Amino acid sequence: MARAQGARAQMALAFETTYGTPPIGGYTRIPFASATLGAEQPLLNSELLGYGRDPLAPIKDAVTADGNVVVPIDAQAFGFWLKAAFGEPTTTGAAAPYTHEFRSGNWTLPSLSIETGMPEVPRFAMYSGCVLDTLSWQMQRSGLLTATASLVAQGETVAAVSAAGTLAEIGLQRFGHFNGAVSRNGVALGNVVSAEITYANNLDRIETIRSDGRIDGADPSIAALTGRIEVRFADQLLVTQAINGEPSELSFGYTLPSGESLTLTAHAVYLPRPRIEIAGPQGVQATFDWQAARDGGSGRMCTVTLINGIEEY
Repeated sequence: MARAQGARAQMALAFETTYGTPPIGGYTRIPFASATLGAEQPLLNSELLGYGRDPLAPIKDAVTADGNVVVPIDAQAFGFWLKAAFGEPTTTGAAAPYTHEFRSGNWTLPSLSIETGMPEVPRFAMYSGCVLDTLSWQMQRSGLLTATASLVAQGETVAAVSAAGTLAEIGLQRFGHFNGAVSRNGVALGNVVSAEITYANNLDRIETIRSDGRIDGADPSIAALTGRIEVRFADQLLVTQAINGEPSELSFGYTLPSGESLTLTAHAVYLPRPRIEIAGPQGVQATFDWQAARDGGSGRMCTVTLINGIEEY
């Protein structure tokens, strides 16, 4: 009897034309590190009396389908998650390399169908109507560079064979933490120990009454771009900005030696005034929990630029 192992698991992804309807083909094999994407249906205890101390059978509650997928931040596959988070990109370039520009503020987001497969059982679970709620990652000096995509799905369909068909293969060109850089108003920001970035669509689940227990959709509301930067306290630059309440532009980027790059630019970032603590004889560090807002000049909160050899997403 075969036992499921994560080492043999696979994930396929395709964008939907109609929300909740998995495409017949056009799926791409997606690299991932872990996934909690799944559907669950809790049981409700019976409240009825008069049948003795032993309870009556429970009844089923509503179905919830959601979860997280941890994916590598790379030069090619990560573009699918950026499209899910921000919508269709603006792509330029007559030949490779192509520049894909993802902009915040879109009112409509594409939905995805994601299939996770465990071929040894076999179990192939298709999650339709997936909409990306949050996309977050950390920048640090070392370690593996991954992002967490939080998804809200409409439902799950399980089969013994894959419904994704022949999968398109894409190359894996991972960025590393050593490829990263942080800049402020176009100038490299020094003394940064770590950084966190979280983009949230703040989805509103449309939980209408349906015979199948599924939701009708997940609509984006006011977006949010937040994070944290921890710096060695060497000057008053960021503290002064926080005290004055002035915005600045922060950019978080990665560049490979072969030319592929990924850059998230938050056009108007506001910093809170931090507490400067002296914890001991070691170096003093300050932490800023920053928030981004709409910039009047660019007309949006942030822009993500991905340069690679893929013509379109």
